[in-house]
Amino acid sequence: MTSATEKNTRRGFAWLILLLAAVFEIGYALSVGGSKAFTVYSWSLVAVVFFLLTLFFLSVSLRTIDVGIGYAVWAGIGSVGSAIFGAYLFDQPLTPTNAFFLAVIIAGVVWLKLADSPKLEAKSTDVPLAEAVHAKG
Repeated sequence: MTSATEKNTRRGFAWLILLLAAVFEIGYALSVGGSKAFTVYSWSLVAVVFFLLTLFFLSVSLRTIDVGIGYAVWAGIGSVGSAIFGAYLFDQPLTPTNAFFLAVIIAGVVWLKLADSPKLEAKSTDVPLAEAVHAKG
């Protein structure tokens, strides 16, 4: 049986791995843009490497983090990072409206992370839906 400290350590490590997966996702998205529809060999090769890395690290993190939460955070960080870096690297437009909605995504990612907090889970008295359905059946 694992202690609460071990679970928290494993959960923290999973979040770091998820963050790394999101960084690789940003690299993947940017390299796909640079590959010009996979017609530039060097950028295409980099895109494939980043793609494999992001999937690997995402799958490792999802061993601990719930799929819905982990995927949403990964996609959110990847989207925001790609938009911001794409504006600088590829001169893609980043309007105030775009920036506002990217901030909304960031706020959502932060709240999802906070919702996965062990302290919050310990205070929760709700029965998970799967357990409630199973108990009635």
